Amino acid sequence: MLSFVNHLHAQHCPTYEFYRGEKVPCFEKVERYDYVIEALKANGHEVSFATSSANEVLAQVHSQRYLDFLSSAWSRWLALDTANASVQPFPSVWPIRSLRDDKEPDNFIAQLGLYSMDNGTPMVAGTWQAVKQGADCAASGASHLATTGRPSFVCSRPPGHHAGSDFMGGYCFLNNAAIAAQTLRNHGAAKVAILDVDFHHGNGTQSIFYERSDVFFISIHGSPTSEFPFYLGYADEIGQGEGKGFNLNLPLAAGASVETWFDALNTATQAIQQFAPEALVISLGVDTFIHDPISKFALDTPDYFKMGDCIASLKLPTMFVLEGGYAVDAVGENVVNVLNGFESFVSSNA
Repeated sequence: MLSFVNHLHAQHCPTYEFYRGEKVPCFEKVERYDYVIEALKANGHEVSFATSSANEVLAQVHSQRYLDFLSSAWSRWLALDTANASVQPFPSVWPIRSLRDDKEPDNFIAQLGLYSMDNGTPMVAGTWQAVKQGADCAASGASHLATTGRPSFVCSRPPGHHAGSDFMGGYCFLNNAAIAAQTLRNHGAAKVAILDVDFHHGNGTQSIFYERSDVFFISIHGSPTSEFPFYLGYADEIGQGEGKGFNLNLPLAAGASVETWFDALNTATQAIQQFAPEALVISLGVDTFIHDPISKFALDTPDYFKMGDCIASLKLPTMFVLEGGYAVDAVGENVVNVLNGFESFVSSNA
């Protein structure tokens, strides 16, 4: 499997975040990527830098107003005060409920709140460069799958599935899974499925495709009654308008067993089979790991091989996009186990 790697990811290197009200060292850190790359190379996986640009597809997934803000945010932050070079900006006000979000205020921190769903998504000098290169990797992986039929893996950080069309959050700025799916559509796939196996609901991906019938979004995740992102991910969210029936949430209670998780995966694969997509995108979060510091499922390292095997049994053109996973020293082995499980099934059924 060819892996498209984000060689600019380390330019996004914030030192702290706010996690449930506390200032803490970042869980989403540079080392996550390093361990995955190490495991990929140790297992003989081929790697490549981005071969395609996401420029065209970005505006199909994200609003132009948001892209303009994100791409210029750091230079504008510095323009306020050169001392801001050593300061991570965070929002302090948000346009919730009766407040307006159609007007962009002049104040930078107010703009940051306009385009943020939380205050746990820190930005630094190289954030735009890192996330844009991640988007290019997503477009490259999808183009590779579309033109060769061969599976791909997008190895990038920060993750993307919490980013909506016009907001950042949950460590995410650009939605790589959505960019991959839209790229596949642009290459001619009539229907694409996205399966999100991250512990946290892919609220951004859901919102981007919620009114569309050409992209079926399925997510297995911790129940939003107790787990981030809290305000989306319930089972009664099934899509809207043309997209009604093309969104499937499978929320599980915190602490759900391995057996319960794989039962949900079986439900998801049956729904994908019924949808009959021409391509499949996996939002591959491995924060379902039993020792993950901010998640509460029970999967262990061998279970990820089984996960890959189950996904491969769908026999669909498939690509994987790295999302979460914060037990840093185990991330690489768990990710590669999914990829190896997938390839083992393909090889044995060739």
